[in-house]
Amino acid sequence: MPERKIKIDKERCKGCLYCIEFCPRKSLVVGKGSNARGYAFVEINDEGKCTSCAICALMCPEAAIEVRKDK
Repeated sequence: MPERKIKIDKERCKGCLYCIEFCPRKSLVVGKGSNARGYAFVEINDEGKCTSCAICALMCPEAAIEVRKDK
């Protein structure tokens, strides 16, 4: 199984949705459920559309997103 391009730490996410708003490919969505602090977290909707641009990680004020560039 290939490694994921986007890794989201659901417990760090505060559900600000900046990553969703700024994703040029609309690869992220609000997840179902909430984390331990009660915040709705973000999930990957379609990783195949992701280009590893890392705009989501740059916009995240909680540093909850890591993006791996394709080799």
